[in-house]
Amino acid sequence: MKYVALMRGIGPGNPNMHGSKLVGVLEDLRLTNVKSVISSGNVIFESDTSDISQLETTIQAAWPEKLGFTSTTIVRSQPQLEALVARDPFHGAEHSRESYLLVTFFKNPPRDLSNLKGNYYDDLGANALCSIIDTTASKTPDFMAKLERQFTKDITSRTYLTLHRILAKMDDI
Repeated sequence: MKYVALMRGIGPGNPNMHGSKLVGVLEDLRLTNVKSVISSGNVIFESDTSDISQLETTIQAAWPEKLGFTSTTIVRSQPQLEALVARDPFHGAEHSRESYLLVTFFKNPPRDLSNLKGNYYDDLGANALCSIIDTTASKTPDFMAKLERQFTKDITSRTYLTLHRILAKMDDI
């Protein structure tokens, strides 16, 4: 099965967070066909296991041991991501400078989404919140801070464009 590990807070400024080092850690864990997707903490891989929780625990525990940093790690399978995209959560809207399409993945299902009206929550497998952010009225970091306050830091977000890039790379392995 193909998966993506989505790491929170990964930045190319830290030499231990470069894609090649992230890939090396997952290869050391005996995951196969490991590849990074852009430089913001997205690593695709294959595994025979179907236990996503165990994959998350194992990978997340490896970061401090192997590279000296901690990072919330959320794993999703290719079918989960494909199903989310197939539901067209943004109803054909396009990502632009004025309209930012953001997908926030939760490590655990959120308890209360009542403060986030107007967003689409996928509870059919991806455990993700899809939001359209009007960047002319607010900034993405403000939205992320709001999500962190409400749901803790056991979340990570990607643009819808990045999600498509991840799926395209999954198709290549």
